[in-house]
Parts: sequence; C-alpha cells; structure tokens
Amino acid sequence: MPPRATDAHRAAVLGKPIAHSLSPVLHRAAYDALGLAEWSYDRFEVDEAGLPGFLEELGPQWAGLSLTMPLKRAVIPLLDEVSETAASVDAVNTVVFTEDGRRLGDNTDIPGIVAALREHGIEQVESAAILGAGATASSALAALARICTGEVVAYVRSEARAAEMRRWGERLDVEVRTADWTDAARALSAPLVIATTPAGTTDALAAAVPERPATLFDVLYDPWPTELAARWSMFGGAVVGGLDLLVHQAVLQVERMTGRSPAPLDAMRRAGEKALAER
Repeated sequence: MPPRATDAHRAAVLGKPIAHSLSPVLHRAAYDALGLAEWSYDRFEVDEAGLPGFLEELGPQWAGLSLTMPLKRAVIPLLDEVSETAASVDAVNTVVFTEDGRRLGDNTDIPGIVAALREHGIEQVESAAILGAGATASSALAALARICTGEVVAYVRSEARAAEMRRWGERLDVEVRTADWTDAARALSAPLVIATTPAGTTDALAAAVPERPATLFDVLYDPWPTELAARWSMFGGAVVGGLDLLVHQAVLQVERMTGRSPAPLDAMRRAGEKALAER
C-alpha cells in the first residue's frame, strides 16, 4: 500500500545520539527541489526504551521515519510488515506509514551501497574484503551478495564476531572467510574494500595502502576524508565515501515516504556537501 499522499507531511530521523545526523539536511533539500513546501523533516533523540511510546504518539500527518542506531533492530517487533531486504539482515532503517495506519519497515542501506558503487562504475567484483563486523557490515555483506561473484573476507577482532559474520554469510548465501584484525592490512589488496568501522579505527592501516589500490568504500562521512581514504586517493585508488551511501539511501527513503520519484539526488548531495563543509 502506498504512503499517505495528502495528509502526511511529517517525517524525522530517530536514534541516539542523533545531533550529528545529516538526514534532515538531505530530506529537506529533497522537499525543496520537489516543491513539497508543506513537508517537514526533524530529528529526535530516541533510544530502545522510548521507541514504542514515540511511535504510539504519532498522528496521521506522519509519513515515515529514518532510523539509526540503536533502533534498527529494536523497531522490528513494532512493525506490521518488514521487507525481504530488511528481513535478510534483521535491520530496518526506514519506516513508512500507510493510509490505514500500518507500519512498513524497509532497509535502504543495502540498495544504497549497491547504487553508490554503481555510480562509481562498480557493477560486479570477483572478491571483496570487509573491515569490521557490526550492523553496517551485515548490510555490506548483503550488498555484496548482489555484486560479488567470489569470496568475501571479513576482518574482525574476536571469534564471536567472526562466527556472526560466517552466519550472515550462510544466511545471505555469500562465501565468507574470516580473518583476525591483526591481519587487516591484507584486506587492502582486495578488488573492493568496504570499511564499516567507527572513526579512527582504520587510521593505522593508512600506511599499508598498496601502490596500486583498487576501490575503497569507507562508510564514514564525518570526519572526511579518513586517513585511510586520503592515503588511498593519494595512491590513485578509487574512493566511495559515506556521504555517497547516505545520499543514495536517503533518495530511496524520500521516494518511499513521499511517493515521488525520482528523488533529486544531485540537490541532496550538494546540500550534504555544503553542510559538511560548514562543520
């Protein structure tokens, strides 16, 4: 069922912490470009305990929500329906409210990763490496299930994380091999490296960038560039940044929430770049 088209003019991003989020900048830029002057997009700091109450208080003017950590899994029991994409990684980053009040959960991170790579000319890879094993790593693995024809090596810090990534691989039908983080420098020779770790985690790897690196997808966008991304670019490698992912997943969110397509990707990207430059 489509989202409310006439009386739903509010949307927001939820999470904790949330003050850093660029989502309001991107969505508001989209509303401006689409001529949706009556639409608004806000941010609210909400944790797992506060999420049920927040959802219950929403009125019929609400079109949808963007969710960040720690809510992507906590929201699932509160939804009426979850897309196959979101169910594949047990993570929802998008909720759309229908005219009859149903809550539909989706994941735009996975197709967003694929779209960001495609924009940089990456349609298919023979193998890949993932740095990290958190929620973003599982979405990266799901994206690789669509474009990687061979092995994925995940570099992690513990056997528990390694086991989790192998389970995700089995679930997503991706050939996953795990390696210890102490060998993470080996990842940098892969045709595609996806860094999913928090800020500063990969800084020590910058010195190990090979002379002819292939493609790095670093999901961070602030601070940018990371030391790894800067070194990668200096050696002539292709770099896909976190803003690329943020914009592409937000494009899909705007389309689902407003029912308008295509969303204005270029306008949203310019707004995001401007906001980051002013920080």
